Amino acid sequence: MKQRSSVKKVLKYLKPYRFLLIIAVLFAIVSVSLTLYIPVLVGNAIDHIIGKGNVGFEDVAKILMYIGIAVVGVTVCQWLMTYFVNLVSFRTVRDLRRAVFRKLNTVPLSYIDTHAHGDLISRVINDVDAVGDGLTQMFLQLFSGVVTIVGTLVFMLMIDWRIALAVFFLTPLSLFVAGFIGKLSAKRFRGQQILQGEISSYVEEYVGNQRVVKAFAYERQACGDFDKYNTELYTVGFKAQYAGALANPTTRLVNAIVYAAVGIIGALAVLSNTLTVGGLSCFLTYANQYTKPFNEVTGVLTQLQTGIAAAGRVFEVLEAENESSDAENTAEPAHRGEVRLEDVSFSYVPEKPLIRHFSLNVKSGTHVAIVGPTGCGKTTLINLLMRFYDVNSGRILVDGEDIRDMKRDELRRRYGMVLQDSWLFHGTIRENLRYGNENATDEEIVAAAKAAYAHSFIRRMPNGYDTVISEGGGNLSQGQKQLLCIARAMLTNPEILILDEATSSIDTLTEIRVQKAFAKMMSGRTSFVVAHRLSTIKESDIILVMRDGNIVEQGSHKELLDKKGFYYELYHSQFNIM
Repeated sequence: MKQRSSVKKVLKYLKPYRFLLIIAVLFAIVSVSLTLYIPVLVGNAIDHIIGKGNVGFEDVAKILMYIGIAVVGVTVCQWLMTYFVNLVSFRTVRDLRRAVFRKLNTVPLSYIDTHAHGDLISRVINDVDAVGDGLTQMFLQLFSGVVTIVGTLVFMLMIDWRIALAVFFLTPLSLFVAGFIGKLSAKRFRGQQILQGEISSYVEEYVGNQRVVKAFAYERQACGDFDKYNTELYTVGFKAQYAGALANPTTRLVNAIVYAAVGIIGALAVLSNTLTVGGLSCFLTYANQYTKPFNEVTGVLTQLQTGIAAAGRVFEVLEAENESSDAENTAEPAHRGEVRLEDVSFSYVPEKPLIRHFSLNVKSGTHVAIVGPTGCGKTTLINLLMRFYDVNSGRILVDGEDIRDMKRDELRRRYGMVLQDSWLFHGTIRENLRYGNENATDEEIVAAAKAAYAHSFIRRMPNGYDTVISEGGGNLSQGQKQLLCIARAMLTNPEILILDEATSSIDTLTEIRVQKAFAKMMSGRTSFVVAHRLSTIKESDIILVMRDGNIVEQGSHKELLDKKGFYYELYHSQFNIM
């Protein structure tokens, strides 16, 4: 039932290309018709050479000419049919891959966070390719196969209806065998696709973190873990391929029995003078061609089953729930940068509450620092402010408007964010800096880079701002990547600035300079700074001390030290002066 559902969903993507499919079908009909006409010509030629001294050379020569023309016609029509089928398959795959990629941009962040990234990549690339391969084989066999079956049956009925009925009633045996084996192998092919996704995720994870693997001398264990995945994939894949491979020889055996039966019955008909030798030759050819589509379909059953299993995984992504729509949201608050949280509660998992009944009022231009031990909810608070996740209860307001009443794009354009994990894409430095502000001029880019103290090292690069950064910024140091991310945020000129350990990978001297740049940039702007190094947030207007999802203390640096509470312990533990 699930297989049928996946096939129906794929067929919906074929609708825009119905005209191309019709053309492919027409070429299939012409190709098969000419193919079926050739045995008639061969039979006639045989009948013209039966008997001693009774050979019609002129007639045979004319028939051979017709056979040559028919063969050329079959070749051309088959090529054109294959061309249009491939055209439809490749365009469908293109549309399907585009739909999956766009879907990944509309699902909630929680969906991305709860699925292995390598597995999602495998669905976009490997699974969609498998669907395309399955489509190509299905249509090539379907178009020519259906026409061949109908055409040969008609021709056989015209030659001898009794033998034709014998063939017709024996053929369902091969269909039964193929159907049984198909059901047997379907689960195994799905298991194979799932394991391919898992092994892709594992490889993506380890290739992307080779420095850590080598730093901990974990190569041997990593290879051992990979071998476990690989062995499991080998076992499941072997069973799936073995089950799928059983179909073809089994149906060929059944069809060989049908062919033998036709030969015996036809020979008896020739002996009783109800069928000519040429007619028997023609009938045997038709019997072989009639069973050929069943052999071909079972021959590519492995690809078909893989494609169907892959389609199921692709549509799992396409049918995932989207982020709640904000098309009707019209709230356009004033651009002041005031933020208020009212009785906010949130948890990633319902049974594990994280933030509970959290309230906060931040006036425009206030510098807020958020500190606390790992896992206390600091980054979660940032996720809620950016609306990467929606609160479970309570509400968050920006300039007096509930952020759920605003369009997400409008909300996020108000923020400038620099994260601890620096992300850069494959492209020039200029393109990376312009990522958050497409209309930025070259002068503005240079000014932002200077403000972030990135200009000097950019100028030393081989091509300056036109230097191409490798994927993930592999040809830059961690500190350089972070400086570029800071410059990118500065270039957006945001109303609200969010810094999540934004200077964690920068040397002390550069950090002091960048902090001064931040101070200038944050002047008059609301800012939220997540920090572990408490020495960097002394000048903040408000310091929020979080613990287990709650604000346990808040105030200025001096006020919190005077209280001698949890912040006092955190601060002094960093300098070992307790």
